[in-house]
Amino acid sequence: MRLRSLWMESHLLPAMNVLSQCAGLAMSMREEREIKPALSAKPDTSALKDAEISSDQHALIVPPYMVHGNRVHPMPYSDPSIPLQPRPMVPKKDIAVYGYGSVAWKDRMEDWKKRQSEKLQVVKHEGGNGGGNFDGHELDDPDLPMMDEGRQPLSRKLPIPSSKISPYRLIIILRLVILGLFFHYRILHPVNDAYGLWLTSVICEIWFAVSWILDQFPKWYPIERETYLDRLSLRYEKEGKPSELASVDIFVSTVDPLKEPPLITANTVLSILAVDYPVDKVACYVSDDGAAMLTFEALSETSEFARKWVPFCKKFNIEPRAPEWYFSQKIDYLKNKVHPSFVRERRAMKREYEEFKVRINGLVATAQKVPEDGWTMQDGTPWPGNNVRDHPGMIQVFLGHSGVRDVEGNELPRLVYVSREKRPGFEHHKKAGAMNALVRVSAVLSNAPYLLNVDCDHYINNSKALREAMCFMMDPTSGKKVCYVQFPQRFDGIDRHDRYSNRNVVFFDINMKGLDGLQGPIYVGTGCVFRRQALYGYDAPVKKKPPGKTCNCWPKWCCLCCGSRKNKKSKPKKEKKKKSNREASKQIHALENIEEGIEDSTTEKSSETSQMKLEKKFGQSPVFVASTILENGGVPQDASPASLLREAIQVISCGYEDKTEWGKEVGWIYGSVTEDILTGFKMHCHGWRSVYCIPKRPAFKGSAPINLSDRLHQVLRWALGSVEIFLSRHCPIWYGYGGGLNWLERFSYINSVVYPWTSIPLLVYCTLPAICLLTGKFIVPEISNYASIVFMALFISIAATGILEMQWGGVGIDDWWRNEQFWVIGGVSSHLFALFQGLLKVLAGVNTNFTVTSKGADDGEFSELYLFKWTSMLIPPTTLLIMNIVGVVVGISDAINNGYDSWGPLFGRLFFALWVIIHLYPFLKGLLGKQDRMPTIILVWSILLASILTLMWVRINPFVSKDGPVLEVCGLNCD
Repeated sequence: MRLRSLWMESHLLPAMNVLSQCAGLAMSMREEREIKPALSAKPDTSALKDAEISSDQHALIVPPYMVHGNRVHPMPYSDPSIPLQPRPMVPKKDIAVYGYGSVAWKDRMEDWKKRQSEKLQVVKHEGGNGGGNFDGHELDDPDLPMMDEGRQPLSRKLPIPSSKISPYRLIIILRLVILGLFFHYRILHPVNDAYGLWLTSVICEIWFAVSWILDQFPKWYPIERETYLDRLSLRYEKEGKPSELASVDIFVSTVDPLKEPPLITANTVLSILAVDYPVDKVACYVSDDGAAMLTFEALSETSEFARKWVPFCKKFNIEPRAPEWYFSQKIDYLKNKVHPSFVRERRAMKREYEEFKVRINGLVATAQKVPEDGWTMQDGTPWPGNNVRDHPGMIQVFLGHSGVRDVEGNELPRLVYVSREKRPGFEHHKKAGAMNALVRVSAVLSNAPYLLNVDCDHYINNSKALREAMCFMMDPTSGKKVCYVQFPQRFDGIDRHDRYSNRNVVFFDINMKGLDGLQGPIYVGTGCVFRRQALYGYDAPVKKKPPGKTCNCWPKWCCLCCGSRKNKKSKPKKEKKKKSNREASKQIHALENIEEGIEDSTTEKSSETSQMKLEKKFGQSPVFVASTILENGGVPQDASPASLLREAIQVISCGYEDKTEWGKEVGWIYGSVTEDILTGFKMHCHGWRSVYCIPKRPAFKGSAPINLSDRLHQVLRWALGSVEIFLSRHCPIWYGYGGGLNWLERFSYINSVVYPWTSIPLLVYCTLPAICLLTGKFIVPEISNYASIVFMALFISIAATGILEMQWGGVGIDDWWRNEQFWVIGGVSSHLFALFQGLLKVLAGVNTNFTVTSKGADDGEFSELYLFKWTSMLIPPTTLLIMNIVGVVVGISDAINNGYDSWGPLFGRLFFALWVIIHLYPFLKGLLGKQDRMPTIILVWSILLASILTLMWVRINPFVSKDGPVLEVCGLNCD
């Protein structure tokens, strides 16, 4: 045996190298380095498949560990017709000397290669065995090719190159050091003759530094991702078999059809119905929270047009599949289209769409004048939603799997209209309540394991968006812990300059990539694919850790003793944590026992208790409660559509959520107008992770408010939600410890609720330049050489951080600068008003609304950009502009009067004031509008406020002695 072992060690590696040459394996140097350690080990002869091999025949057995390798690459084979030159290491040695073993020779090689090729063809066509669900026999099959592409990962991380990320991290550390030196100088060198200004500026600067840390460090590990849609198809779409892709329920939410045009909603629905996904796996639910008959009738027209539009999209594979944006593309639609009937059918479809638009616009015109008695249906019965605040729940299935088919006779995805019940005296929780109603309705009717929610103005721009998300959700190695896949928001109809930073490019291309390297991006309210089980408040699955010690190197008694001591100490704590975190899974197993009909009395008692707990958590619907335990979704096969519809009506009733955990631990979380941040935060606290997916073609596109007033109003709403979360029990500063939330991820959530408070120091800091110029004082003493170096280093580090972020994030300097400008504009207007509005709402219970009213507009492209709407949020930034401009004029005039020596101290004050003016320039441009004149009301209010503040400062100037100004002898003899 010893001689046999020595022979295998000394001759196996050379023989296998010769074999690889004979087989014509073309692999890279990197692959060789990974495979050689496996080849150099002793082969496991127990894994031999052929039990009986004669002494004159030899078999090649691929060890099982080669199949289980982490890296799996295709193995190209050489043409057998090309002769290969033999290159043995010992040419004179006789073959018979080697004896019997696992090394194959020429007579066995051809048979082995033939079996490998057959296996490869089967795997490529059938995609493995259900996407990775292999039994033990197939895993141990020695002839299973390693290049099985259907079993490779569906996605991969792409770290930022070290040449970009390493300097970025170095600059961040240097900036921290420079900040320390900066504050050391500022605190130890007060300005005695302007102590109030100095102290105020230092407090503001400390707040800005803390805010920067909260924003900066979550971007420490930025990554990008890549998906493999072909592998997804190989794994889950086998040729000749039904698709095994998971079902997806898609939610579209709308409220007021007069503010959210039905044509826009119709385009969103059409893009969903035409998505590149199996039709029996897609269901679209439209939530009409305004119970408008206009939305209902528009959706009915949309379902009719979809019968023509969907087959047209799939036949010619067009993009995008929202007709309004497809037909408005300024491209040559004949390019790359070889189908002879395409031009004819496209023209016919465009005519059909124009007629569809006429019908929708006719409905909108009719809805402008509501009859006194309200609307009626075709059969004469009143429309149930005539009273928006008091109406029953309504559900209408327009399209379904067994319903209307398209013009070519194919099935269409399910399309369902939902309007939840509303009654006076009930809290309906706005959009979050509507989304939770859709979660329950969809669970009863289709119960897909995954959900996609989009706003009514966000259409699917990439028909493969669902497949992109499934590459993460259905990945058998990493998909189980993913709670949602967030896509970036992209927008149409924004002017080239994007003066109000509507695209939010810095946030979506820099901040979100940074979060993806931690625990995942935050949920932004639309364009997000959820795992239904995560929305139900369940904890993320826990990955079992491998044992710390093995019994191969330690005696059994030692392992048992050490292990028992450790287990005795840690057992109560672990059991307590497991009990609290896994209560839901115990309840699920108990319900499964009920279904299996176990008669044991103890089990029945615990099952009843678990059923009561689930009903207390999810509500009193047995159909819905039963659906929550089905991780892979699905509805009962024997249930009739009528019974499911009755159950769906029940789950959208007003009182269904009473005394349940809906909005607290289940579904979209209540308590803030920005329910998206809160919902994602709760999931991350449960240990889930999220994924950020940026396809090459944007997955979704929407519309954004492009004029100044609408943009400020949108930012106001976001900031108000952050203030509400900050003042609630779910504030990330003190909530969620002991769960699965990453500490840098917590930094990001803290920053997302703290940023409105930055408006106060920002407003004060932007006022300081005007005060300094008007009084002749400054916030820093006379600058020394050391101070000059520190200040210059700080400015350079700020600029370097921005440049490096733009480099690895792929953001242009225009987008970055617009983001910086609007940070100041929004901070001194929307964020400030949201802060006071939130404090009044939470602490005093007073609801305050800052209304936006239209004043006028121009015609032409981007005419809405110049539309002016009066709002009180415009007053603070306008006042700041006027004060700083007046301060610059006064400062320059004073320097001219006082001579050359006064220009040096003036430079710092002027730089400070110009910094504020430049940041507020887009705001000034928005006020002036296209007519180059400012609205009178804004001008009057701002001048009045600036004058009052200036006069008050002159009157109570703390830097002038109470006995009056100090008069000194000038030294000139006037006589």
